Amino acid sequence: MSVKKVNSNNPRVLAVQTLSRVKDGAYSNLQLNQVIKKHQLSTADRSLLTTLVYGVIQHRLTLAFYLAPFINPAKIDPWVRELLYTALFQWQFLDRVPKHALFNESIEVAKIMGHQGTAKYVTAILHKIDRQGLPDIQTIDDLTERLVVEYSVPRWLVENLISQVGQSKTLAILKSINLAPKQSIRVNSALATDDQVVASLEEAGLTVEKSAIVPHAYLVTGGHVATSQAFLKGWLTIQDESAMLPVESMQLNSTGQSVLDVAAAPGGKTTQIAAALGEAGHVLALDIHQHKIKLILDNAQRLGVGDQVSAQMLDARQIPEQLNQQFDRVLVDAPCSGLGLLRRKPEIRYEKTLADVEKLAQLQGEILSAASHIVKKDGIMVYSTCTILQQENDDVVQQFLAQHPNFELLATKTDFNLKSDRQEKTLQIYPDDYLTDGFFIATFQRKE
Repeated sequence: MSVKKVNSNNPRVLAVQTLSRVKDGAYSNLQLNQVIKKHQLSTADRSLLTTLVYGVIQHRLTLAFYLAPFINPAKIDPWVRELLYTALFQWQFLDRVPKHALFNESIEVAKIMGHQGTAKYVTAILHKIDRQGLPDIQTIDDLTERLVVEYSVPRWLVENLISQVGQSKTLAILKSINLAPKQSIRVNSALATDDQVVASLEEAGLTVEKSAIVPHAYLVTGGHVATSQAFLKGWLTIQDESAMLPVESMQLNSTGQSVLDVAAAPGGKTTQIAAALGEAGHVLALDIHQHKIKLILDNAQRLGVGDQVSAQMLDARQIPEQLNQQFDRVLVDAPCSGLGLLRRKPEIRYEKTLADVEKLAQLQGEILSAASHIVKKDGIMVYSTCTILQQENDDVVQQFLAQHPNFELLATKTDFNLKSDRQEKTLQIYPDDYLTDGFFIATFQRKE
């Protein structure tokens, strides 16, 4: 059942091809963008392609459970398995595709990508499933294993979540991570007002809803923001609501503060800082990769804050040796497992392991410690991650405080006073809390 090299605009063919590449380690969002740019697709076909790719990745373990009784894993080509997954996903998770239509379309894809024998094989599998029915997930006796299969999340992650936040909260998180991510934007106050941005987007036919999580942020539906005039003019940037919170907690003002953004690419938070500082302040952005320095500077120029931003290639762990300046504010938005981003990057759940989490936690501690050396007395350092496990969050914070008695932990504050009844000084946003990305924020102040 070898796959033919085909150049097709059929969205189902493109979905199978993309899924085959994603399974080999490519990032789903990057692969999708490349495919969409290369092929002239209608809005409907582009939507179907995106839905199929993300849907199959999000539900891969569920689909594997469904398909297992009907195939011999040793005798099925990977691309054929992906094709059957797309059929099962449409069958089980999409309401608008009639069964006979998805059967016919899937068999047609088998003909295009394989040959007549492949089409017969796919036909036989689909009709066998239709006759016998799919296995019932609820018959899995072990609760953890049932959650693994039902929500398509690796066992180690389910076990860690249950031990850290309890069964009920874990279930709420798992139910939320396969929902479609929201399209949110931050108004660039350096160039435009909220009213200007909203009017421009609505004039373009988009629906705009004010964020309940952060000020100067909006949820946008009905089209692609990145092609809007407001985006092209630099009036806004696309950013998740919870990703805007770390900068909120930095207590920035327009009195001429100096700020260091330690792991800055692609520059979303850097430009947010620069806009908050105004013309009197300055932010130095660091990143370990040279090509990302250009990305940061390009973003700053697009958003009209280029004069307030400079960038330097530097491993953040070398800050004490390489930087002799001290800063009023430091942001350590640390490299992390990204487990708070499962809606946007669903393949992360299969790529990361507990060993990765533990290794990253060590790196985060090293970066936080290095960055602490250049915080001025009474200055503030904010630590944030886009993950939801305490190994990379509270554990890193507690270890840092134990090793750096000259810092104290402040209560992380937000403009809209999120989770005001919490006992902790840190702020953990889970994906189910506000249907945003998962984020963690800790705020430190240097005492001496």
